[in-house]
Amino acid sequence: MKNEGKKETEQAKELDKIEIREEKGKEKLFEVDRRSVYKCVQCGTCRSVCPVFDVVGWESANTRGRMLIIKSLLEGTLPSEDVLPSLTSCTTCGICAAKCPAGANPPEIVEAARAQLVKCGITTEAQEKLKSAVMTYGNSLGETENRKHWLSKIERSQLPEKSDYVYFVGCFDSYRYPEFAKKTFKILQRYGVTLLPDEQCCASPLLRTGFREDAEKIMEHNLEQIIQVGAHTIITSCAGCYTTLKNNYPGEFRVISLPEFLAEHLDELKLKKLDLTVTYHDPCHLGRHNKIYDAPRKVIQAICTLKEMKNIKEDSRCCGGGGGVRMGYPDISLELARNRLKDIPEGVDYIVTSCPLCVRNLRDAGGDIEVIDIIELVAMAME
Repeated sequence: MKNEGKKETEQAKELDKIEIREEKGKEKLFEVDRRSVYKCVQCGTCRSVCPVFDVVGWESANTRGRMLIIKSLLEGTLPSEDVLPSLTSCTTCGICAAKCPAGANPPEIVEAARAQLVKCGITTEAQEKLKSAVMTYGNSLGETENRKHWLSKIERSQLPEKSDYVYFVGCFDSYRYPEFAKKTFKILQRYGVTLLPDEQCCASPLLRTGFREDAEKIMEHNLEQIIQVGAHTIITSCAGCYTTLKNNYPGEFRVISLPEFLAEHLDELKLKKLDLTVTYHDPCHLGRHNKIYDAPRKVIQAICTLKEMKNIKEDSRCCGGGGGVRMGYPDISLELARNRLKDIPEGVDYIVTSCPLCVRNLRDAGGDIEVIDIIELVAMAME
């Protein structure tokens, strides 16, 4: 009897071990910060502000629907491709987090959920295409040209090897808007700013779409470049690069956006007043995510008249380009941009923004008012 009791006890222990192993296996299958997820009380506040839900109309395409799906995955539902349209159609614009009465941060949770799906091998074709471009070519656009092609060979050869300041150009300004890069660097060179010897994508596209391990490799490469130059301050004109360098890289250096830098040096730039009226679009990753609202407006108002859009600052509507949505769901992305153009006031000469992806998406939406980057407005005032 004693031996039988001992056997039963040992069997029970073995069963416990099996259950523990199974539970650990479940955690490895899909696990995000449960405390963050369960902050969501399904009140529905986010339904009234989610830009994708406004266009698509599915419950699964708003923040509350996404949070319910993530909860079900945490509670044992097996991850599958069925959840991809919901979790990959979020632009991570952050307006839901800004409005959430419970203090939840859905974009952060959605990004973590995407990373878990990537671990499970569940991705879209668009995600894989984006990852392949970054990992193969060092940029999110799949370009093979030299990243500094917008500089002449002589200019490249004269770049300082060491500097306290580095201009992180980003993929879009390097390849889609090299004129922005040239105009920006022309100003920054006055302050001894240099470029990284071998800049690669900041890794924002990888982080936003769930490829965290790949992002680490890219970030490590850029960190080595920054250390090599000896810089303590990174200046960037891309909102996506800014939020990534500031919030995802180690805090060993200062990260400053181009509008902040320009605002700090307004007196030295000697900008002339222009007889123009413009409006300003707040990029999500510069505005809501990092609260940079005043600097770009200060620069604009030093040059011309600013007439605000209908929804601004924390309430600004997303251009639709972020979170991998432009590549994965181009129709939804452009519809979001068209909705943003509805906020433009009458009587403006330009729409100004401080993110090249916003420039691209708002231009592609086909409005009547030209969209320009803030550096173009500054260049006009310096001519």
